[in-house]
Amino acid sequence: MANFYTDTPQFRHYLQHPLMKRIVELKERNYADRETYDYAPIDFEDAMDSYDRVLEVVGEICGDIIDPNAEEVDHNGPTVADGRVTYAPNTQENLDVLNRAELMGMRFSRKYGGLNFPMVPYMISADIVSRADASFQNIWMLQDCGETIYEFGDETQRNNYIPRVVKGETMSMDLTEPDAGSDLQAVMLKATYNEQENQWYLNGVKRFITNGDAEIHLVLARSEEGTKDARGLSMFVYDKRSGGVNVRRIENKMGIKGAPTCELVFKNAKAELVGSRRMGLIKYVMSLMNGARLGIMAQSVGISEAATREAYNYAVERRQFGKAIIAFPAVYEMLANMRAKTDASRSVLYETCRFVDMYKTLEDVGRERKLTPEEKDEMKYYSRLADAFTPLGKGMSSEYANQNAYDAIQIHGGSGYMKDYKCERLYRDARITNIYEGTTQLQVVAAIRHVTTGTYLQRIGEYAAMPLTPELEPLKNVLVKMTEMYEKLVDVVTAPKDEEYLDFHARRLVESAGHIIAGYLLLHDANKNQELFRRSAEVYVHYGRNEVVKNYNFVTQSRIDDLAYYKPDLTEQ
Repeated sequence: MANFYTDTPQFRHYLQHPLMKRIVELKERNYADRETYDYAPIDFEDAMDSYDRVLEVVGEICGDIIDPNAEEVDHNGPTVADGRVTYAPNTQENLDVLNRAELMGMRFSRKYGGLNFPMVPYMISADIVSRADASFQNIWMLQDCGETIYEFGDETQRNNYIPRVVKGETMSMDLTEPDAGSDLQAVMLKATYNEQENQWYLNGVKRFITNGDAEIHLVLARSEEGTKDARGLSMFVYDKRSGGVNVRRIENKMGIKGAPTCELVFKNAKAELVGSRRMGLIKYVMSLMNGARLGIMAQSVGISEAATREAYNYAVERRQFGKAIIAFPAVYEMLANMRAKTDASRSVLYETCRFVDMYKTLEDVGRERKLTPEEKDEMKYYSRLADAFTPLGKGMSSEYANQNAYDAIQIHGGSGYMKDYKCERLYRDARITNIYEGTTQLQVVAAIRHVTTGTYLQRIGEYAAMPLTPELEPLKNVLVKMTEMYEKLVDVVTAPKDEEYLDFHARRLVESAGHIIAGYLLLHDANKNQELFRRSAEVYVHYGRNEVVKNYNFVTQSRIDDLAYYKPDLTEQ
């Protein structure tokens, strides 16, 4: 029997991070639920044991059921008839198994029937599920939409919808339209309020909606007539039981074939306003998207893990010229880089999760009582870090998922191009990760202000101040020199005070910060467990150094006038 949790010891390493004690105590309100729920932990050790046991179940289900089902799901996919979607039989089996194991609604409080898990163990489960079948993760993890109802809905909405999610009902977030993709302020789906009925109605079309025939939808719609910008948009919850929404078609996609991506038609669909009018995009979608981006980070890491294992296993078994191909430098260099990129992505993922856990949990505590000044400062500190690390991590991990899936096929050679091998599916599944929930280019737009305001540099300084064993100091010295180059890069690019010049080099600045941060995280992982992480730390730090040097040389050898080489000639348009 396979278990995708126990065969990856890195997971338990991240559960044992020192900040977890503080996170769990806040999440459990000093274990107050033990008086009400017999499955609530009585202390930190009990909570950690609970996470461990639940994740073992997730790992077993993924290893024994979801992973073996993945090829059939990819081949058959969902179907649509009479406006309704039917999952592939194996997808439905996956959902049924997880429901029977009571693994839906892991993040929600016990008040609504959930397990009250922090973000870290929850994302470990997403990481595991994604390794088994990235497309299924898209269906299963849309339960996250319930967090938006919890944070911004009223108590009636929380009590109506969240327990249903915990019992296995699926969700979707209906944001994109034919003319509103990355630019969501262009959304035009119309929300009209009928005063006599005290009822909102939705009319229009949504496109590229993952799991679009879900039972519960969060819908971004234009509630303010005559507006054309973000201030006219509100958030609504639509219940499939009410009717009024049909699936016009399922997109025929390159990958992630198990999750239906739908075009939806809304015709006088009854809906409920979530929170306040006009705040749909400005506040609620931004919160929703940050959670979704964390999920794509986990998905990317899961794909990277699967690709790395597939490549390694093939390289050990495949023999050419009288020996296994893993013995050839060209192959073992690729494998070492794949493992290092996977471990680096995972380290950034769980660091980001810890930041999100801290500020989100303190924010939730603030709904119950007044936070102390120290707690307010703590929440502000971690909120800023979460805001900085989410786009950085999403961009980095999704790019590495694509690189690792590409390299997995390369190591397989011609066989990897055939559908007989898992890496062919991984390659197709990986391709969307650096596109949806904001392309890598948009992640750079979100991250660059944390370069210019010094958020990344401040955090790098904090990592540099943390103690290390003497044998790791040489690697730290490399990171210190990389940081000096990064500081010079930032000075060179920001000194002209030219926004276009900053935008042109933004990717190089954000990537350089990412390499240094990931390097330090792996170094500190290795400080605690050299057997698990030292090799990846060594490989990644040297890989990152070469990338930072490349960026440094490009920037310092260019001038503002060089932008003209890259600008398109629009005179003939």
